[in-house]
Amino acid sequence: MLIKDLSPRMAIEEIELEIVTKGEPRAFASASGSGTVCSAAAKDAEGKEVSLTLWGEQYKQVEDGSKIKITNGWVSEYKGQLQVSTGKNGTLEVLK
Repeated sequence: MLIKDLSPRMAIEEIELEIVTKGEPRAFASASGSGTVCSAAAKDAEGKEVSLTLWGEQYKQVEDGSKIKITNGWVSEYKGQLQVSTGKNGTLEVLK
């Protein structure tokens, strides 16, 4: 799957991305709980970029340049920009 194929509120069976830049992790608290979240920019094989949300300890798994695979992920939209994440049931794997 490529970024050009994504649309808001879409389930992602599998996508491979490369981390372009990773932001600083920050704490969050909401009615559904609290934890850590980190924003990153990622690109696909065609070089198209998308915003990536890393939840919990995921930000410790990746660095700029890391190649990752998200399985059973989710696409959301914030201020008109697509955001990819593992959602509640997905997994993030760092590829070698």
